[in-house]
Amino acid sequence: MRIGKAAAGSKSSTTTKLVFICVALLWGFLLVDLLWASSSSSSSSFNWALPTSNVLVFPNQTLPKAKKEGDAGPQRILSATFADLPAPQLKWEKMATSPVPRLDGAALQINDLLFVFAGYGTIDHVHSHVDIYNFTANSWGGTFDMPKEMAHSHLGMVTDGRYIYVVTGQYGPQCRGPTARNFVLDTETKQWQDLPPLPVPRYAPATQLWRGRLHVMGGSKENRHTPGLEHWSIAVKDGKALETEWRTEIPIPRGGPHRACVVFDDRLYVFGGQEGDFMAKPGSPIFKCSRRNEVVYDDVYMLDDDMKWKVLPPMPKPDSHIEFAWAIVNRSLVIVGGTTEKHPNTKKMTLVGEIFQFQFDAQKWKVIGKLPYRVKTTLVGFWNGWLYFTSGQRDKGPDDPAPRKVIGEMWRTKLKLL
Repeated sequence: MRIGKAAAGSKSSTTTKLVFICVALLWGFLLVDLLWASSSSSSSSFNWALPTSNVLVFPNQTLPKAKKEGDAGPQRILSATFADLPAPQLKWEKMATSPVPRLDGAALQINDLLFVFAGYGTIDHVHSHVDIYNFTANSWGGTFDMPKEMAHSHLGMVTDGRYIYVVTGQYGPQCRGPTARNFVLDTETKQWQDLPPLPVPRYAPATQLWRGRLHVMGGSKENRHTPGLEHWSIAVKDGKALETEWRTEIPIPRGGPHRACVVFDDRLYVFGGQEGDFMAKPGSPIFKCSRRNEVVYDDVYMLDDDMKWKVLPPMPKPDSHIEFAWAIVNRSLVIVGGTTEKHPNTKKMTLVGEIFQFQFDAQKWKVIGKLPYRVKTTLVGFWNGWLYFTSGQRDKGPDDPAPRKVIGEMWRTKLKLL
């Protein structure tokens, strides 16, 4: 009997242990699943490969130190892409704040005036007017309305020094569809006129005036996510189209939105950008934005007399949301802020806090300064030795480069380029 009882007790004890182990494993799987879901529900699922060179400690802004004996805990070592690059500290002066905060707005400078267009105020509200900043007076004034049919964000835009050509873009808040409608603004009379519509609408295409023609290329297709490679042009002069239809040009090597596009010394340049973007959630009556995979790149392309795209040295880090974040200063292009590749652990968008310089003659890049904070979709101007930027979406703080608050602040710093 004693032997039987001992065997039964042993069997009961073994069964209890097995049940306990199964329960523990079940809870472990549930916890792992919960953590995965919370990290991926608001972010891209793209699998990032971590380079083994140029490593920095994130979020700190210093190179990793050799571990001493007794140091506690491992450090998270990430590629320099995801951390702030070494750069000089600049002295920034805060100026008059914009009448409204803006994200994904547009801006162009004509002499000492910065014309600032549209943009999101919040994800559910878009602006439909223009504000003007006077660099000489350092003040805002002269607000006026945009056409009711004009897009409110993701615009293509360029100026000839008087007329501003406005091309396609997203109409409405959240992730609504694009419009193919195009317009031109006479900045002296504040009058708007129509331009022939694009063959198909686009989000945030690269746009420039080159050799008497308005060029529009890339951007995102009608679903807001798929990169477009198409390139069209139309002859324009003094705010009017000289043709009724757009002409097909050589496709851009890599499509997608949110790129800087400039003309310098009769050459057309395209910088950075991304493939992929938020899309409208299927069936959502308000076109609620839903995250999709995004790949930010550092590519630089140029068109010249050969009318073939040439690849130039890449940017210091991948950079997007920079279509109006640049100025040409002393034969250099200056790019202010933006977004880079997502953080490989949190999968959150990572904002850029540096200023990049591209020297056209040497075709070389430099990191020339830090911003007051990391910020994307800045609207940039340069006047009388001062570099200005306003608006955009800034970071959550010095140790968190993810986007948070949409702002209307205006800042400036003295800029001397060698």
